[in-house]
Amino acid sequence: MARDTSLPGAGPAAAPAGHEYAAFKIEQRGIDLIPDDERKQRPSGLGWLWAGAVFNVEFFFYGTLIMLFGLSVWQAVVCVVVGNLFYALLGFASIQGPLTGTTAFMISRAPFGKNANRSVGLFNWVTQVGFEIEGVYFVVATVILLFLHYGNTIGTPAKIVLIIVASAIQMLMPLFGHATISKLLRWLAYVFIVLTVVLGVFIFQRLHLSHFHVAGASWAVWTTALVLIISVGGLGWVENGNDYSRYMPSDTPKMRTFWAATIGGGVPSLLLELLGIFAFTVTTKTVGITQIGVPQAFPTWFVVPFLIFAIIQLFCINTIDLYSSGVTLQALGIPIKRWGAVIIDTVVVAVITYFILFHGKFSSDFAGFLLYIVVWLAPWFGILMVDYLLRRGRYDRDALAAGRGGLYWRRGGIHWPAVIAQGVGMLAALMWIDAPTAYPSYVGPLSSRTDGADFSWLIGIVLGAGLYWLLAGPLHGLFGERSVQEEGELSALPQ
Repeated sequence: MARDTSLPGAGPAAAPAGHEYAAFKIEQRGIDLIPDDERKQRPSGLGWLWAGAVFNVEFFFYGTLIMLFGLSVWQAVVCVVVGNLFYALLGFASIQGPLTGTTAFMISRAPFGKNANRSVGLFNWVTQVGFEIEGVYFVVATVILLFLHYGNTIGTPAKIVLIIVASAIQMLMPLFGHATISKLLRWLAYVFIVLTVVLGVFIFQRLHLSHFHVAGASWAVWTTALVLIISVGGLGWVENGNDYSRYMPSDTPKMRTFWAATIGGGVPSLLLELLGIFAFTVTTKTVGITQIGVPQAFPTWFVVPFLIFAIIQLFCINTIDLYSSGVTLQALGIPIKRWGAVIIDTVVVAVITYFILFHGKFSSDFAGFLLYIVVWLAPWFGILMVDYLLRRGRYDRDALAAGRGGLYWRRGGIHWPAVIAQGVGMLAALMWIDAPTAYPSYVGPLSSRTDGADFSWLIGIVLGAGLYWLLAGPLHGLFGERSVQEEGELSALPQ
């Protein structure tokens, strides 16, 4: 059967004539296979991109948030240190981009098959939109707080206008695309580093060792705090990794890709979450960016600059999600250009933000979102990594882009080993999740029997990865298909 290399909604896999990869021009690329002459990003550029996104008030807030679990300072510090080691997962999930030149949920077609991949792709789209809603909600809440700081109250019509304006501004960087995002986030990273240093100076001036001698929470509660840090950090970013690494040359050393993403995201996250922990111990006064707020561990005169920078940072981190949600929408097979997908996602985010702002319970909704996304993310990541290892990093790029047929079409576009492994992994994660105060409230049976411990992320990865290895490797004959190793060997042959 001849290969069909067309991409629904994105045109042919080959480069369109006259296309130019440049900052501050609307990117025409979507889920296209990026040609070699457009792959200009260096590993250092990838690292700065992640640093520019993660040097962010959100991560300062996450450090404060886990203290509300009742953790001691030492428990929280260990939680943050251990949790941020999982940025290695982002590093591993960025290696396939340079090899294939396409996005995460186009690469995901290799283990799942094109049609089965739509289900996990839909989970990812909902996840990306959820993080975008969080960001826009934070922006609107921060602007409202700025007005209140000067004694002005904002009514309902003005809040609606704020949502529309914030969503419209948020759309700009993703609309321009990868080159613009990379350049701006690198510039802004330098500014955000200075802000973090200033924030750290304010906090450490008031920090005292006596704050560290406070009783902590139980082991089970600590594991729930850990899953939150993992969810908003390394594991929570794996579905974005290849969307940004795909613009690096195909011969980029894998370890350089790994370390660029791991350090670029992990170091800012670690520093800011530690500052959030320490800030919690030095003051009970908060700046109400959310219903919970962040500790005002800085002088009153710094409140306004802090809030202004927070708004800029929130737009930056939302850019990463909005770009990825757009290309995921395309990977689902929806016939739309990337810029059109960005517009659709922006409208969806604005509408849902309106309902949450006026009718929702942000704290419980947000807590539930962070805990439950692990249920699908953990097994999906495990399957993607095992598939990469089984095929020894060899992908048939044209087959990934094929509309129908090709090496990864399988039976009706479904690769059952991945579907079964994903389902079992998700079920296992639900068995060991602890979300009693989230919405919807739920505690898995394994969590109940371990005093509320939460190892949903671990059991999801291990069972998803292990079962896929068995079914796609040693037991592949059960499905009457070639093994993933054989696919890798076929991909290595001259096309």
